[in-house]
Amino acid sequence: MDSTEAELESFRQRWREEVSARAKDKQPRSAKPAPSKTSQPSSSKHPKSSAPETPLHARISSDEVDEVQPHVYQDLGEKQHGRRLDEGSSPEASSSQEPNSALDHYERAVEKEKQGSLGDSVNLYRKAFKLDDRVHESYKAKHYPPSYFASLPKAPKPPTQPQSQSSTASNNTAHHSLAGLSSTVKDLLDSFSNLTIQGQEPPTEFSPPPPCPIASIPEEILSEILLHLAIKDVAAFVRLSQVCKRFAYLVATEDRVWKRIALGHEYGFAAMHYTFGCQIDGKPLGDDGEGGYILGDDDLDLEQDSTSSLPSPELVTPMLVPSPYPTYLSLFRRRPRIRFNGCYISTVNYTRPGASSPLAISWNTPIHIVTYYRYLRFYRNGTCISLLTTSEPADVVPYLSKEHVHKNHATLPTAPMKDAMVGRWRLSGPEIPGSEDSEKEGMVVVEKTGVSSKYLDKMELIMGSAGRGARNNKLSWQAYWSYNRLTDDWAPYGLKNDRAFYWSRVKSYGMGLEEETS
Repeated sequence: MDSTEAELESFRQRWREEVSARAKDKQPRSAKPAPSKTSQPSSSKHPKSSAPETPLHARISSDEVDEVQPHVYQDLGEKQHGRRLDEGSSPEASSSQEPNSALDHYERAVEKEKQGSLGDSVNLYRKAFKLDDRVHESYKAKHYPPSYFASLPKAPKPPTQPQSQSSTASNNTAHHSLAGLSSTVKDLLDSFSNLTIQGQEPPTEFSPPPPCPIASIPEEILSEILLHLAIKDVAAFVRLSQVCKRFAYLVATEDRVWKRIALGHEYGFAAMHYTFGCQIDGKPLGDDGEGGYILGDDDLDLEQDSTSSLPSPELVTPMLVPSPYPTYLSLFRRRPRIRFNGCYISTVNYTRPGASSPLAISWNTPIHIVTYYRYLRFYRNGTCISLLTTSEPADVVPYLSKEHVHKNHATLPTAPMKDAMVGRWRLSGPEIPGSEDSEKEGMVVVEKTGVSSKYLDKMELIMGSAGRGARNNKLSWQAYWSYNRLTDDWAPYGLKNDRAFYWSRVKSYGMGLEEETS
């Protein structure tokens, strides 16, 4: 035991001397020397003794040394602590600083994203864009200068198609038009121009791919197929763009198909009436009768349209391409036109105060919510049906047709049609570029019978669009008059509560091609 205690005392002595030496090296040279209690603890309090120290004495000595230790380690500073935690990692030490600018936040967000810390990355991105909404451009200019992109290898060209499939696609591009599209959409569609129609993928890895006969059809025949499809159902033709990229390119750029749609009578402007095509009661022009009145004029002049200096609408429509409409696709979508495969519905809601019952004990005045509907359906021969009723569309739309426009309905399901009125319609225009005599397009004029035989009504509606991507599906009120045929007076209707008409497709109506034209 004596030899063990002697060895421990010798180790303690050497350790004290080493700690004292380190403390002297860390002190500044200009500072005064430390007191003898700190610099020489072994000589002042613990002189060498031949007698071994007891364990209690050893514990007291270590406690006294621990009291000195905080003073020794206070001068180490943050630098030594940093080296002790992650010694020799200077980049990490520099990145521990808090970011100040928007670019610093953005760079730190990129680092966090690479490390997989998506939550921290999103927060840093948000802070960066709050400081500068164009910080991504600064980051790109700093880390990816133009010389960097110039040094990148160019993307390989798409593989050349087989001659049987791509000869017409590469050489016959005269009927494809990308005019009128934004640069982004134009670049996207241009990248689809050299693609082929892809067949269905094989069911398994080792199975042969299923046959795709339409992929081998020449483009001239394929365009003819698309033309017949568009004439039959233009909505199905447009949905074809969802099949593959090649069909998306053909649907968007096949100008021959869109020209046929825009100039045709199925969906296009050949079915529009820019002058009244019939009398107010639906009879053809030229027949004698009360229906021949034009509002404000008792004399029906049939030569009015024939002597006009303006060309016919059939000749004007092709003149609108490429100005103001760059393509027939934009002409068909943007130019005002009436739709025949549905009806226009206006829902009106308003409140009015009511009278309280004399037997009621409440102090409140009741409020009535009034709801009614206006319906308009247009026909290809220039006639239309107008109805004002409180019946909901589910009870009216199935019976909104000419055969139900009479008073003898009794309690039949067609009873809401007893107040329907027959009229006629026309569009304003056509607007000819460079002509001062032409009307501005976008106005729908409706003339119909009134509540009695001596009254006629005239409505003027502005064609508009409502909804994302929709066109020509809204009719807003412009004016509404009542004309007295006996006194030749006009009286405006109040439109305080009336709302715009919105078009709704009705599948049972079809396109109206089977309707009688007389």
